[in-house]
Amino acid sequence: MREKTNAHDTLPDSTVDLVLDPAARQALLDWYGREHRRLPWRAEPGGLAPAPYAVLVSELMLQQTRVDTVIEPYRRWMARWPTLHDLARADLQDVLAQWTGLGYYRRARHLHAAAVAALERHGELPNDPDLLRRLPGLGPYTVGAVRSIAFGEPEALVDGNVVRVLARWHAWTDAEPPTLSRTWKIARRLVSRPPASLDPSSWNQALMELGATVCTPRRPACLRCPVREPCRARQLGLAEAIPPTRVRAAVQEVQAVHALVWRAGPHGRQVLLGRRPATGRWAGLWEPPGAEGPDARATVAAWLAQNNLRESGQIDAFVHVLTHRRYQVSGVVVAAQATAPDPVALGYVEARWLPLAEVASPTSGMSRLAVRLCEGWSPQDLAR
Repeated sequence: MREKTNAHDTLPDSTVDLVLDPAARQALLDWYGREHRRLPWRAEPGGLAPAPYAVLVSELMLQQTRVDTVIEPYRRWMARWPTLHDLARADLQDVLAQWTGLGYYRRARHLHAAAVAALERHGELPNDPDLLRRLPGLGPYTVGAVRSIAFGEPEALVDGNVVRVLARWHAWTDAEPPTLSRTWKIARRLVSRPPASLDPSSWNQALMELGATVCTPRRPACLRCPVREPCRARQLGLAEAIPPTRVRAAVQEVQAVHALVWRAGPHGRQVLLGRRPATGRWAGLWEPPGAEGPDARATVAAWLAQNNLRESGQIDAFVHVLTHRRYQVSGVVVAAQATAPDPVALGYVEARWLPLAEVASPTSGMSRLAVRLCEGWSPQDLAR
């Protein structure tokens, strides 16, 4: 899909030209060389570029996720599947399990599908932008990251940090859609000119690093900014007001009830889990059998009755918040009978028993909501 055009895209270059002169742009690169965070997926400025596969993994993990949350999962991932070939041969369920704790599991599916497609079509991750865009789940940002950081190509990338930095440099005060369009226009121009074009990897990462650590959404540290002098938002006293705050979509309230069915196993107590279907929220992940919606409690009660199971306790209800949903979650504790219950009737595709001691494992393949459910038991609940 082509980006929408607007009046700003057709303005003369002098109207939307760069705030920063070459010396200021070099100052940003120098600042990045001194101050950048040392991260496991990041190469040192001027050093050997990271492998394209490593860039792809890290960038998909980092989307909508905090950097400190990604560090350990990234290390585990690369130890398990160090190359594109390793990931392409992996089982999708193992991939989802390794993604535990990162959320937005669709990214894991895209990453696995992209590895398979790249290996089948090209034998490796290609440098060509059109070929990269045809891989599953790779949008303009990810293509820009792989080409600039791994291949050293002068390709722009725009994420939330870059939008904020460039919007403040130019003191853009209008709504987000035209700002985003102009940001791509300016980002492409920036990376195509020296000094950025001589080291596009460091340049793009410098823009993102500045937004993440200095030019932050709230209380930007302007006095620490290496390019504060030419910043128009700072000059006008508008740094905290730019970009304008978006109106968030209304949060949907959802009722959820789950049955925590347990049994004694050879290595301690085990909990019954059902795997969700391959589409929808938490696709392919494991959780205690349950239901959502206004009839959730009645649905779970009917399933327990069909399996001759009786409620023996409850866990304290809790709230679990996603981006646009707020779950009111409750759970009932049930001791399994001789015949194991089948959660397929509740819409799950398969079942397994998991030792309670492994629930918090970073590779359990469970959603955070499911982990919270299982951790909500007390010794008194289990003793019933």
